[in-house]
Amino acid sequence: MMQRITVVGSINADLSMWVKRHPLPGETVIGTGGTISPGGKGANQAVAAALQGARVSFVGAIGNDSYAFNATSLMVDAGVIMTGVEKRGDTTGMAVITVAEDGENSIVVLPGANSWVTDKFVNLHADIIRDADILLLQGEIPASGFETAVSHATGRVVVNLAPVISVDHNKLLMADPLIVNEHEAVLVLSEFGLPNEKPDPQADAQALLDAGFRSVVLTLGPEGALVGEKGVGVTAVPTPQVTPVDTTGAGDAFTGSLVARLAEGDSLLDAAHYASRVAAYTVTGYGAQSSYPSKDDSLPEV
Repeated sequence: MMQRITVVGSINADLSMWVKRHPLPGETVIGTGGTISPGGKGANQAVAAALQGARVSFVGAIGNDSYAFNATSLMVDAGVIMTGVEKRGDTTGMAVITVAEDGENSIVVLPGANSWVTDKFVNLHADIIRDADILLLQGEIPASGFETAVSHATGRVVVNLAPVISVDHNKLLMADPLIVNEHEAVLVLSEFGLPNEKPDPQADAQALLDAGFRSVVLTLGPEGALVGEKGVGVTAVPTPQVTPVDTTGAGDAFTGSLVARLAEGDSLLDAAHYASRVAAYTVTGYGAQSSYPSKDDSLPEV
């Protein structure tokens, strides 16, 4: 039977616009778009996992405003269990996303109601966390909420520490795996007092294992990913080569689908191979959740 996943994380409404290129400091450029769509790293990863057939519950907060419905609509459509989602007297979290012609994006996030997901909030939903076989966390909620969620976990803990926030090292070391991109890996190593002046993804993945993590997945965008496991070493995972139109939410699609495959019983390496194909699929469509495949969609091959 598929394992149960609980995501404790962020829910955002994404304001997206497209530009020929990203502006230089002090420069104004003309864009198109201006659409509002569902987002937030926690919500994105929950949707990605649910679309792959996983049983996903969510713990998080939305605002009492007009953005709340848009922010949660695809979570509901995907079948995410929303009993742990509460409204707070704040704005729904927002992200302003600018996508350039080459598909690269820049994102500014306003936490809004996500800032309410503290230790007190998480304690109110401790049973949802304890009932999960896998707990999935990101860095878009307060550190106290993150740490308390780990304290309640009875199963496997998976952490995508994006953005990198300062949390209790013992709690963070519960991650199995820790999922970071190449830039976040350097920041996490710095948090552990292991600064790296010349980033090297292969060396950084091994350094994270040496720091005490049981397993690590270091994502490299179009270059694929690295999977590091204690006693095994670091293994490269290729990704299909596609023409991207929008990379927004691709990392979240990777994480969500990887956790879904872990819930099915895959090894971490097999799950990462599958997740790389899902991420490649998503960059060929626009938006975050709206570009995610279901388990019945045909994924690109390596």
